[in-house]
Amino acid sequence: MAGNESESFTSLIKKGNKSSLIASIGNSLLAIAKFFAGTISGSGALFASAMHSTADAINQGFVYIGSILSEKRPTPRFPTGFGRVINIFCMVAVIVVTVMAYETIREGWHLIQQPAEAGDGFWINVGVLVLNLIIDGAILVKAMKEINIESRAEAKGIAIVTGAFKNVGRAAPPTRLVFYEDLVAVSGAALALIAVIVISLTNFVLIDGIVTILIGLLMVGVAFRVGYDNMVGLIGVAAPKDIEERITGIILNDKDVTDINKIRILQEGRYYHVEARVELREGLSLAEADDIKMRVREDVLKDPDIADAGIGIIEDDGDIDWESKNQNS
Repeated sequence: MAGNESESFTSLIKKGNKSSLIASIGNSLLAIAKFFAGTISGSGALFASAMHSTADAINQGFVYIGSILSEKRPTPRFPTGFGRVINIFCMVAVIVVTVMAYETIREGWHLIQQPAEAGDGFWINVGVLVLNLIIDGAILVKAMKEINIESRAEAKGIAIVTGAFKNVGRAAPPTRLVFYEDLVAVSGAALALIAVIVISLTNFVLIDGIVTILIGLLMVGVAFRVGYDNMVGLIGVAAPKDIEERITGIILNDKDVTDINKIRILQEGRYYHVEARVELREGLSLAEADDIKMRVREDVLKDPDIADAGIGIIEDDGDIDWESKNQNS
């Protein structure tokens, strides 16, 4: 991220978020299958689930493109890089989810007012929804694993699930989007499956509209959560405490650094931008101090989560600024 080498299109594609690409392909296939089955059976719940899969496919494909663009290295015109581009793409995805949610809720209300008669194709509906649970379930597990990798959390077995919910806020925006959307997709498919089975066994046809509205409301929840996260990302949000501690540890580990006078670490997409003013021991020449500054910057940039670092230097003022700040926080 910090180098000046030319970038090839292929190298950028390889850096794109794999979870969003896989999710987009999977949800495209599911959307086609659900619309086909819903047309045969007239199931509103299946229609709602198809709308959700369509929204997911569009969003995740769009976000995958954004994740590629956000990996571009900083340029003289854009010195802090393109990390926040992904936040813009995710905000557009929020608009798509919101529109789809509105259409889904409206369809659910229509089905409550005018319940549709149970049509043919029970086993087609069940087969499609079971396929939905399998595909979206696999995508959700993949997203959970990515969350743990991106947050550097060691997790195996059931800890992958708990770790994903605990660390989702530290994952890259595309991974968070896939996680939230597929969490709802799995829940929506389960609700749609329940509605299809209940309607086939009873006369309670109102459940079709009720489930359709519930799926729409879940989509609204996703839109709000993802929208809030990316709005914060666009404004500029401070790095988590553990990232701050890791970077300050790297800086203070240098033998010539006596203190950190000031530091700010902002999240830029999936990476972080560091601005710090460090205090150096007394008696150094200008050339020596400049060499130390470059050495500290290079050490910070070795961290894979850091995209860029600006290091300023001053002479030790005799006060311990960083420790006192931490004790008072």
